[in-house]
Amino acid sequence: MKVLGLIGSPRVDGNTTKLVNAILEGAAENGAEVRAYNLSKLDINPCEGCTNCRTEGKCVIDDDMQQLYEEVQAADAVVLGSPLYMWEITAQTKLFVDRLVALLNPDLSSRLKVPKKLVLAYTQGAPDPDAFKHYFAHLEGLFSFMNFDVKGSIVAAGTYTPEDILQQPEILAQAKEIGKNM
Repeated sequence: MKVLGLIGSPRVDGNTTKLVNAILEGAAENGAEVRAYNLSKLDINPCEGCTNCRTEGKCVIDDDMQQLYEEVQAADAVVLGSPLYMWEITAQTKLFVDRLVALLNPDLSSRLKVPKKLVLAYTQGAPDPDAFKHYFAHLEGLFSFMNFDVKGSIVAAGTYTPEDILQQPEILAQAKEIGKNM
């Protein structure tokens, strides 16, 4: 099994990285081949809205997203992690999500070779893990529409500084367990 971790945090070794890595660690312990990318370190441009991907089946923008399309198609499972900024995923994560439009056919059916398992991992400063549950449900719906097999979300609430998640060993243990069960 191949598990792809995508980290949408501008903090290279912050809470989101630690949360996604815990999931990947659990998957690796069960024999999965894991690979992670920090989206903020990649060259991913915004969608140009040209719709070429709909007619030609391929995005025309020559950037690092081309490699991520291949990685997503080759993976059995994807872990997408993002902190919440202004009640939403980060700009880095949103660029990735918007560019997934290239995985849709003109009739809006999915170009994913097979359904991919997906886990969404969030960190947020708000102490209530349910503060943004409607937004999380929205994203789960989006990915389900795209033919991802959404396995759920994990939220590390109250994570302001880059080390706050280390004070939540139960969340990190839960993340590791999610990875083992992928």
